[in-house]
Amino acid sequence: MAFDGITVAAVVSELKEHLTGGRIYKIAQPENDELLLTVKTKDGGQTRLLLSAGASLPLIYLTETNKQAPMTAPGFCMLLRKHLQNGRITDITQPGLERIVQIHVEHLNEMGDLCRKVLVLELMGKHSNIIFINDEDMIIDSIKHISGMVSSVREVLPGRPYFIPMTQDKKDPLTISESEFKEILCSKATAIYKALYTSFTGLSPQISQEICAAASLDGELSTAVFSESANGGTLLDALYRSFESAMSKVCNKEFTPAIVYENGAPVDFAALPYVSYSMESQKAFTSISALLETYYAEKSTVTRIRQKSVDLRRIVQTALERNIKKYDLQLRQMQDTEKKDKYKIYGELLNTYGYGAEPGAKSIEALNYYTNEMITIPLDPQLSATENAKKYFDKYGKLKRTYEALSKLTLEVKEEIDHLKSIQNALDIALLEEDLTQIKEELIESGYIHRKGGNKKVKVTSKPFHYISSDGFHIYVGKNNYQNEELTFKFANGGDWWFHAKGMPGSHVIVKTNGEELPDTTFEEAARLAAYYSKGKGQEKVEIDYVERKHVKKPGGGKPGFVVYYTNYSMMIDCDISNIKLAEG
Repeated sequence: MAFDGITVAAVVSELKEHLTGGRIYKIAQPENDELLLTVKTKDGGQTRLLLSAGASLPLIYLTETNKQAPMTAPGFCMLLRKHLQNGRITDITQPGLERIVQIHVEHLNEMGDLCRKVLVLELMGKHSNIIFINDEDMIIDSIKHISGMVSSVREVLPGRPYFIPMTQDKKDPLTISESEFKEILCSKATAIYKALYTSFTGLSPQISQEICAAASLDGELSTAVFSESANGGTLLDALYRSFESAMSKVCNKEFTPAIVYENGAPVDFAALPYVSYSMESQKAFTSISALLETYYAEKSTVTRIRQKSVDLRRIVQTALERNIKKYDLQLRQMQDTEKKDKYKIYGELLNTYGYGAEPGAKSIEALNYYTNEMITIPLDPQLSATENAKKYFDKYGKLKRTYEALSKLTLEVKEEIDHLKSIQNALDIALLEEDLTQIKEELIESGYIHRKGGNKKVKVTSKPFHYISSDGFHIYVGKNNYQNEELTFKFANGGDWWFHAKGMPGSHVIVKTNGEELPDTTFEEAARLAAYYSKGKGQEKVEIDYVERKHVKKPGGGKPGFVVYYTNYSMMIDCDISNIKLAEG
């Protein structure tokens, strides 16, 4: 969920409860576009408030984590210390449902007079800013200066008046009437969810889709359905009730913060209940600040893993491209060897019928006793029939040797391509640094990376994914080839069930049966996991092979994780694993 007006409303509600009446004890500026306020709360405690105007990640939340400040404070930080140090927070507000937080502070100036100031955080993507204004709405300073050359809408400079830019004709969703709501929706010629977030402040595309889903409406439908459909009025009534319910929760501060997880990784968050995700995939929080700190910390971890895997991905991609080029060339050479059998027949027929060839003839007609058809055999007029036969046998022998060599080489190169693609899939699955460590070890042992510091292996702590089926059976999913091999040939028993996506790179999935017969639901859930952790992820359906582990064999000299099996069952399944429980620990 975007950091939209509803999320801001939840944050403001929490800040208002915890910080109103508190005093600003310390002010630091750890980053160029970030502030960290330490506040002594009215109950005698202490907390920190992080405000970030980062273009890529603007946010605000309470935190217990401190950050290292620079030795020399920036000018904006020094200005805030001069005015707000020991100032009392009187209120925290949000205008309408705008993505704006206003922290109202009163303090004593050098003369001992009571003054009032406002610290404004605008959470507006690349236009985000932290602006310090006085009680007459004049800008004292800002963390980012915006001149008229940068923005024709509003200058953000000391001495300029502060106002909220109204660049779009949007209505306040907290005060809109039912008749106005319906009139606005019907006047738009676009998708329903788009009509919502383009018509009302503070609504993101995600929350707009949720409002539609709560009304049992497809948000992608055109607003024309309200006027053209026979039950258009009923649909519009349902949409308004859903919209009104969401706005009522905001007004009454009935926030239910939750993070949505897929495969243990955070994919979304919201301050209001989600209806498009299962309850099992959501983790509830009592504090919106705790949610935001957790979400962005975990997201940062995922991003960091992607960045750390860049070098490994480049190595694999380079090797893959090189092997694919080699394989294509070998296949073309293999096509050229298809003539070998023709040359062999020419030689045999010339040995049989060559006596009838005229001296200096350029060809001879002969009966092909393999097909009982007449064929024309080209001849070199300067050679005898016997010499021509020898020439054809020589060509046959050369192409035969080439074919035999290429047959072995193409098989080896194809295995290497499949191996590299399986490593690519493992990199896509990796969530932790230890997962990358094991993949790097495989690349070292495969000769793609040179080991540094001697031959000492690093300790591997990465473990397979562990799920529990709806019926209580334990399901294990390998994250890479080494784990796949370990699961299949050391961990699993002969009576356990083995699953894998058909004909594509993917994880080995093992279901521990404990000697029991598996229910259909567990078969389907294991197949979904095999589909999700394969190159087929994202497809509507993936074909999954499954068989008892005892029928899976390791080919001699095969790459790590590569297996063969000859008797199996198959099913087509989707990749939705949102209802499968990931085991803790």
